[in-house]
Amino acid sequence: MDHAAAGPPGAQSLPGCYRHPDRETGIRCTRCERPICPDCMVNASVGFHCPDCAAGRTPGDKGPAPAASRPRTLAGGTVAADPHLLTKILIGINVAVFIAVQALPSSFLSDMVLIGRWPPAPFAPTEGVADGEWYRLVSTMFTHQEIWHIGFNMISLWFLGGPLEAALGRARYLALYLVSGLAGSALTYLLAAPTTATLGASGAVFGLFGATAALVRRLNADMRPVVVLLVINLIFTFTWANIAWQAHIGGLVAGGVIGFAMLHAPRERRTLVQYGSCALVLLVVVGLTLLRTTQLT
Repeated sequence: MDHAAAGPPGAQSLPGCYRHPDRETGIRCTRCERPICPDCMVNASVGFHCPDCAAGRTPGDKGPAPAASRPRTLAGGTVAADPHLLTKILIGINVAVFIAVQALPSSFLSDMVLIGRWPPAPFAPTEGVADGEWYRLVSTMFTHQEIWHIGFNMISLWFLGGPLEAALGRARYLALYLVSGLAGSALTYLLAAPTTATLGASGAVFGLFGATAALVRRLNADMRPVVVLLVINLIFTFTWANIAWQAHIGGLVAGGVIGFAMLHAPRERRTLVQYGSCALVLLVVVGLTLLRTTQLT
């Protein structure tokens, strides 16, 4: 009688491919999480898909793929031909505003930065969020004055934003970026001195850090590189002079919450959970802004 070779005590064999049960594999489809062998792996924007998910079929569906179905990202978004297009556009907007800051009179910069209330009211050329200029919560996210500042933020945006855009899809990625940036602006407005002008995309970039941690967890990848990089950035946040730590922390928390919701939402309620989390964070942003405005007026 033939006998199989015995493995070490307590060893567990790998699962078999769902289409080829005799083939053990450690790879799973990033959408349905079924085990797939190399012959069944279909390259996706993040990880691999099984043939059913790549064709738009649900698990167990043996019929042909719907004609109008399209491959989906890890978070359920539409796979785009250029998965980094939105990241490039965001970088382009930041660079364009930076050039404008250098080329235009200083009044342009004064109108773009985040400031709670400009001190020399009633005839000051610039007012603040407390005076009704809520647009500053957004404009500050795209404004930089120093070359090192925009350089650091744009490099971070490129390396963090590209994989997230591919994993989330454009609409979800844009929502993550903007809401994280707004959360950073709101916390800065709430806690910073009302006459201190702040600027930069750091709040949104730290939101991408938080969402990247959620993505790495979703892929069951090694978290240590992300944790180390985040710790280094937090050290700079609290030790380097003239850094608005409130924007970093606000963006990080918002990005982590939204990223986790988008990447771990149950399939049957995915859209509700994903955009519902964005709406809840926006509600907090509005609440913090109203609270601070009442304190300053």
